Amino acid sequence: MQTHTMHQDCERILLTEEQINSRVREIAEAVDRDYQGKNPLVVGILKGSIIFYADFVRRLTMPVELDFMAVSSYGSGTVSSGKLKIRKDLDRDVKGRDVIIVEDIIDSGFTLANLKALLMERGASSVRIATLLNKAARREYDIAPDYNCFYIENEFVIGYGLDYNEQYRHLPYIGVLKREVYEK
Repeated sequence: MQTHTMHQDCERILLTEEQINSRVREIAEAVDRDYQGKNPLVVGILKGSIIFYADFVRRLTMPVELDFMAVSSYGSGTVSSGKLKIRKDLDRDVKGRDVIIVEDIIDSGFTLANLKALLMERGASSVRIATLLNKAARREYDIAPDYNCFYIENEFVIGYGLDYNEQYRHLPYIGVLKREVYEK
């Protein structure tokens, strides 16, 4: 077990590396059961999901194909812009495929609701969502993850792929960012 010093910009550690690893393993086991005998396309949403995505797919025992999208509704701020921007689209066709979207966090639900609708329009057989974090208190769109690691309160979190202005993604835990850092 590694111990990590909390980053100076963290108010507190919300989820430890051990808690995250345990829950990601459980989610992967559930996906393995649900997709037994299938070959889903697992789509990672860049950049925030990359660490969760890598840990998740390594724990799957079934054959899967991997792809990525870069979508955003945030820019460099902390509040959604209300517009979905696709900066990198899929390399694979989703027509007739079972798709699992892997995302770091769902809060307002805007990005995932629009992305799920887009993939269904493109002919996906099914689209399910696996999220690391579910910030249900901020939900504005009628969408829920099919696989969720953790519910969290309405706090600004960093680490394990999540960032603030491209910083803190490398932290092996999820921490709450000090308010003074993002209110400067």
